[in-house]
Amino acid sequence: MNLDANGVKDEPLFDGSILTEVDFTLCSSTYNPAITPTNPGENLKLRPLCKSDYEKGYMELLQQLTVVGDVTYEQFEDRFDKMSSCKNSYYIVVIEDTLTNRVIGSATLAVEQKFIHQCSSRGRIEDVVVDNTYRGKQLGKLLLDLLTLLSKHVGCYKVSLECKDKVVGFYSNFGYIKEEGQNYMCRRF
Repeated sequence: MNLDANGVKDEPLFDGSILTEVDFTLCSSTYNPAITPTNPGENLKLRPLCKSDYEKGYMELLQQLTVVGDVTYEQFEDRFDKMSSCKNSYYIVVIEDTLTNRVIGSATLAVEQKFIHQCSSRGRIEDVVVDNTYRGKQLGKLLLDLLTLLSKHVGCYKVSLECKDKVVGFYSNFGYIKEEGQNYMCRRF
């Protein structure tokens, strides 16, 4: 349990100890300078999303990725509680700059329970974003490597992601490929 700046109990979205269970030595990426989930850089901390992150700029960070809309704290808290109640389903990790108390990076692993593949699970990596002023520090790479390995750790038979054409090359560096015959279609409301 964490306490926010006002001394109020601030529980993480999921038990962060699972992040230390991931065997990061299985990561095929190289980092120069060396960074890890436990040491993402000077004054940076990688951890689960917390309710207090609303005040630490989490929603503003997501706006660098896509349209977010006007989300009140009450809406954020309600969605957070719903995600938190779905144990072992939502892993949103953030990187916080501990000097500025701002969330500067985030990514989501959503785990979907399946009947196929002997009642296995499928992982989806979503919403990978690093603040514009922190790009080039390998943080997006760190988030992607961690969540890819986490998906394997929690028993997913595969993990996928969707991305814009301009970043396909980036994701292919991590072993993600577009499989023959697979299509992505969307209907927006």
